[in-house]
Amino acid sequence: MTAYALAHLAQGAPNADVLEYMERIQTTLDPFGGRFLVHGATVEVREGTWPGALVVIGFPGIAEARAWYDSPAYQDILPLRTRHLAGDLLLVDGVAPGYDPKSLADRLRPQIAA
Repeated sequence: MTAYALAHLAQGAPNADVLEYMERIQTTLDPFGGRFLVHGATVEVREGTWPGALVVIGFPGIAEARAWYDSPAYQDILPLRTRHLAGDLLLVDGVAPGYDPKSLADRLRPQIAA
């Protein structure tokens, strides 16, 4: 099942460290099947607020996402970003093919029945 790394990063001025991080990150993703799905796109906010930028990276599964994040290659370049851009990074499983949100609602319904 596909998994994702999601990052919500504060906007910051370009600097040499962040540019080096951007130049090197793909080589850290390649061994784990990671690929950018959203990067550098304009965020169109329809509800609430969203200060910053969104990055979405897809992986074949959660094990690959975890292995990428924990890899020495990624940990080596991570400070190039974190020293300059505050943000949050999440690893999350996607849903299985054919997922129907009604099934989750059906499982939750007994919790609200009185």
